[in-house]
Amino acid sequence: MSTTCNPGSNRLLGTILAGAIAAVLPIPVLAGPPDTLVMGMVLEPPHLDPTAGAAAAIDEVVYANIFEGLTRIDENGVVQPALAREWSISEDGLTYTFQLADGVTFQDGAAFDASDVVFTFERAMADDSTNAHKDLFEPVASVAAGDDGSSVVITLKRPTGQFLFDIGLGDAVIVDPASADNNKTMPVGTGPFRFVEWRKGDSVRLQRRDDYWGEPVGLKSAVFKFIPDPAAAVAAMMAGDVDAFANFPSPESIPQFEADPRFHVEIGSTEGETILAINNARPPFNDIRVRRALAYAIDRQAIIDGSEYGYGTPIGSHFAPHHPAYVDLTGRYPHDIEKAKELLAEAGQSNLKLTIKLPPPPYARRGGEIIQAQFAQVGISAELIPMEWAQWLEQVYGGKDYDLTIVSHTEPMDIGNYARDDYYWGYRNPDFNKLMDELAATTSPAGQNRILGDAQRMLAEDCVNVFLFELAKRGVWDARLEGLWANSPIQANDLTKVHWKK
Repeated sequence: MSTTCNPGSNRLLGTILAGAIAAVLPIPVLAGPPDTLVMGMVLEPPHLDPTAGAAAAIDEVVYANIFEGLTRIDENGVVQPALAREWSISEDGLTYTFQLADGVTFQDGAAFDASDVVFTFERAMADDSTNAHKDLFEPVASVAAGDDGSSVVITLKRPTGQFLFDIGLGDAVIVDPASADNNKTMPVGTGPFRFVEWRKGDSVRLQRRDDYWGEPVGLKSAVFKFIPDPAAAVAAMMAGDVDAFANFPSPESIPQFEADPRFHVEIGSTEGETILAINNARPPFNDIRVRRALAYAIDRQAIIDGSEYGYGTPIGSHFAPHHPAYVDLTGRYPHDIEKAKELLAEAGQSNLKLTIKLPPPPYARRGGEIIQAQFAQVGISAELIPMEWAQWLEQVYGGKDYDLTIVSHTEPMDIGNYARDDYYWGYRNPDFNKLMDELAATTSPAGQNRILGDAQRMLAEDCVNVFLFELAKRGVWDARLEGLWANSPIQANDLTKVHWKK
């Protein structure tokens, strides 16, 4: 889970503020295309080893740039080959045979072969593993190198349809035994950039590898500069100190950049399903009529406009719109005040009083106020209870002590959480669990997409939660840059296709 606009009065205010900022900043003189990219980031990573930490900022620097896995995830959330150029899957779905790329070396010159894959997986699976997502490796029964070192055979305990996706995440990048222990401060991988320098509190610098085994990248060097303050981010972009912000932290300033031909603004989607989560196990929310009444009472676009300055994609189930399996279910519960009142009356809840516990992010705090007003229109009295993250994790997520809450779930492909009997939503549906079991046993993309579509429809029909919107990926960068991701199916700044226009 994570902590993130119809142009109305908020956007007008943003235009005025951004214009005032621009009036006092020097206008950058853009010369010929450079060969370096300076990428702004809000958060500085705690370290640079994606196999030993959950912070998104780690992958935002090193994923696909320094480190590579057997597979990789592209900007649409689709699995692509990486260190494994091809693979085959046994009919029972238990044995994966990977053919490895030839001529691969690590950035320190060490040769890559199957033994590195075996080491990486066994290290992640070990009892003393520090991998933040050790659960990704739990289905693995064994990992073995082929006789010639150019192939790897991974045997699973049970069919796991998500396996190729899971091993494409940053937690499963391949590391060298000789350098693995130093990757937090001196990362060494097989990717197209080598680590050069980390100036704590300021930036990380990478340099292009001329000996890279794969397709050459277009940038000679890349700098990730850490700018946590939104106003400072605006100033840095306007002054030309930063070339791009893949995740721009000042949504109110977007109109200024949209109006300036020197910049390109890209509004994509993330994996952040923002929901009004319902405690399905607590009366009266165990009555589907009450849950559906809440859904009909909500005006999603008004929430997006008021809490996110209009930037966000309405959703009708727990799934990211950029994924090929996405089903648009936003029409299942249109904003209908009279329908909401009717369902509440049928359920004997005409004077419903409830609480909404709100974690710190603006989407939750501002969104809560809007939802409170929308509920009042159908006769629901909602008390807002602001909380810090520690309180929220203890009371809501851990203790399940809540009526409603607003939170954004940013883990990739996390629809399977609805099959967890102990999860904080309190949802129980054996038919949904069967779908997830079927998904785990299906390896074909077409088959997986069909099942994922059925799962989305089931969650919408059951109205498990009120599905609000997908967090937007607000990108702002120099108009001469090409190849940056529009969407964020995973938390990464993949620079392998980035280049300056000639």
